[in-house]
Amino acid sequence: MLKVVVVEDEEFVRKGIVLTVDWTSLGCAIAGEASDGKAGLELIHKVNPDIIIIDIKMPYMNGIELLTKLREEGNQVKAVILTAYSDFSYAQQAVKLGAADYLLKPFHDDELEAVIKRITASLSKNEADTEDEKSKEILAGIEKANVAAKQSKYVEATINYICEHYSDPNTTILTISEAVKLSKGHLSHTFKNETGCTIADYLTKYRMHKAMELLRDCRNRVGEVAEAVGYHDFAYFSYTFKKIVGLSPSEFQSK
Repeated sequence: MLKVVVVEDEEFVRKGIVLTVDWTSLGCAIAGEASDGKAGLELIHKVNPDIIIIDIKMPYMNGIELLTKLREEGNQVKAVILTAYSDFSYAQQAVKLGAADYLLKPFHDDELEAVIKRITASLSKNEADTEDEKSKEILAGIEKANVAAKQSKYVEATINYICEHYSDPNTTILTISEAVKLSKGHLSHTFKNETGCTIADYLTKYRMHKAMELLRDCRNRVGEVAEAVGYHDFAYFSYTFKKIVGLSPSEFQSK
């Protein structure tokens, strides 16, 4: 579910957006609402939404100031601007600030839903592209090491060991060095020098590559996948997966 925050000082309009739109059918959920720009900014910092719906004219901080502040912070959240005809020039400013779309008041629920659908489709495409790029990066790193393995018996032995024992949580540089009969320091230096990555990095990327393969089958539960690739600590697996892939395991699987 994508998180949505509504920042609108007119309670009737705000409650209408929150309560009358079928957010679940749009793949979204309301993460919070605020009645002025300052409170809206604090809420956005707190819940880190995917989409924000903000009015132009509000107390303490108007919609343009709010969006400007977010962009200065590097926050590229998708923004839908609400504006009256008399404030249309402000909507143009919002577009320059990277607003995804704007709606002229008064608007109907189906107009807002159409805008949200366009945004969710765009976000899904971006996540799919990110997933594909991350997968390619991981595979490229693995392939580079595999090429080096053809020229070094120790690198080849290391990779073969990882391929056979990645599911064992006790697989470490020490167990690998003992298996290939080379000192830990010498093996680490040789592997890094010939592949460009450390043994630990290769092991992690190989595990994430296997996890991605397993997660593509929705019948596999995330906890089972973590165990299958050598992680007893589910939280650490999720942290590592998101750090490398850019999505949490459950997000990756749902896409």
